[in-house]
Amino acid sequence: MGAKRNQIYFSVSFDLLSVNEKLQFDLYINSSTNSTAHFVRILPKGELLTQKDLSSFKRKYNQLYISESQRKNYMDSLMKNPHFDKVEKTDVVKKAAIEYLDKIFESEHEFTTEVLVQTVEGCRDVVENMIDVVEDYKLDGLQKLIGSLSFHDFYTYDHSINVSMYCIAIFKLLHPHASKKQMISAGLGGLLHDLGKIKVPTEILNNPGKLTDEQFSIIKQHPDFGLALINQGEVELSSEIDLESIKRVVYEHHENWNGTGYPKGLKEEEISEHSRICAIADFFDAITTKRSYADVLGIDEAIKVMEKTRGTKLDPKMFDIFASQFKKQITKTPFPFQMKEDFDSEKPYKEFPLEEIKDSMDVSFRDKNNKERSSKVNLFGGKKKAS
Repeated sequence: MGAKRNQIYFSVSFDLLSVNEKLQFDLYINSSTNSTAHFVRILPKGELLTQKDLSSFKRKYNQLYISESQRKNYMDSLMKNPHFDKVEKTDVVKKAAIEYLDKIFESEHEFTTEVLVQTVEGCRDVVENMIDVVEDYKLDGLQKLIGSLSFHDFYTYDHSINVSMYCIAIFKLLHPHASKKQMISAGLGGLLHDLGKIKVPTEILNNPGKLTDEQFSIIKQHPDFGLALINQGEVELSSEIDLESIKRVVYEHHENWNGTGYPKGLKEEEISEHSRICAIADFFDAITTKRSYADVLGIDEAIKVMEKTRGTKLDPKMFDIFASQFKKQITKTPFPFQMKEDFDSEKPYKEFPLEEIKDSMDVSFRDKNNKERSSKVNLFGGKKKAS
């Protein structure tokens, strides 16, 4: 049976299909030619998928597909299956999120209110699946899970997805009895916080080198860009999505606790709770998640660097609760470095802009020959290179 015209399909792994269960979706193969898109259904929803069927499909076809309209059915069935581990499930969730983010970030696509609504609704389903995946994890375990996932070649996608997962976990930590709807709001804010970067050239976003003042000023406009994009049309979403909460995170996630952030210079509880959570998640992921072009800080160093912004950039009470989740990894060894003021947590770096705290009395960071160690940190083991 042929597929409906103008339908969109996504590929699925043979190994992530549940066997000996009735399908919750239709399975297709791609019979398209260079001139014509054509997908053929090989097994309908409600039919039993046996191991024999799956083995036969593997021999005959290169790839199987599911209609985009049935993605939620597939994701829900995957999340409920105990035979797939958390890494496999999270990887599928991440790929789904990337596809939705790509719809609004891909420059070839015209941004419209309709595209925004479709993306937010799709992201809502992804975030619900994220909650199913991460709800049993403490923050230290979630950090390890995120580190085990493959990364995409567009930094903004990976970073936004990781921030979303951390926002869910931090919100749950602050509100242990939160409803799923509340957690979805926290996760959606994290996933879409960089919406305004649609208006920032990709060569600036993915530049791991030092930005010019002009380039950095463009990046600093992305909260304004994001709010304007949401407000440009009549956005009608399902009742389970809190658009005002998303707007505030998009606009406020670079505001600082002491009022020195941008774009409005809001301070303390003038900044929404979700935005303050996002600021912590944003910072933490930026300095702890491995990229192809840069090492990262170890947990011990990362928490100590973030702690130096406690009460200035970050909500102090919220940060203390967050940091308490990593107490087993935190040593008493001082770390006399801080991020420079121009550090942007959403920018990829070849080397983090760390600077030594000049008035630090910490002598334990000198080597046996009493040489000053370099301020260039070996960002993966937490040990610093001797000069």
